Amino acid sequence: MESSLSSRAAVAVFLILIVVLAVCGALLLESRPDQTSITIHPPLPTETPAPTPTREPIKVYVTGAVANPERVYTLPWGSRVQDALAAAGGLTDAAVKSAVNLAAIVRDGDQIHVASAAADDAALELATPSGGRRVRVNSASLEELATLPGIGAVTAQRIIEYREQVGELKDLADLDQVSGIGPRTLENLQDQVAFD
Repeated sequence: MESSLSSRAAVAVFLILIVVLAVCGALLLESRPDQTSITIHPPLPTETPAPTPTREPIKVYVTGAVANPERVYTLPWGSRVQDALAAAGGLTDAAVKSAVNLAAIVRDGDQIHVASAAADDAALELATPSGGRRVRVNSASLEELATLPGIGAVTAQRIIEYREQVGELKDLADLDQVSGIGPRTLENLQDQVAFD
């Protein structure tokens, strides 16, 4: 009888252990915090700026009251009149210094003429093949554009508006897109304008 009592006691202890383990497991599952999902957001791709094109050097012709006149000088793109004059050896004592805009940006093919006190000519000119002055369409003011043949104040304003909307004009074909400019006007403007 003792052995049957001890086997019953062992079964009872075993069953109690199973119930205790089941209750502990249930409590453990209930008290466990919710699983948090971790989302990894990769960094957004950044735009790599396009490399800026390297501009070609420019050539300018310097004449007048400079140490080394009547020569073509090669300068880096974006140079100013003062750089061109320095390349020409600087101004002479006879130069009309106050009439020269040293801060003006020079463009490829420009002619810079420095007047002397003895001469009565323009201090700085942008020369054209015909000897006149070219108007830079992409930077000219309304007044400067209106001086062109066949272009009045209204058409000059249209050029400025077109320039602001579309961007820099490259050639006469772009200028032809402006309302009020026809083939005859374009023909008259051919040697009067520059697009740099």
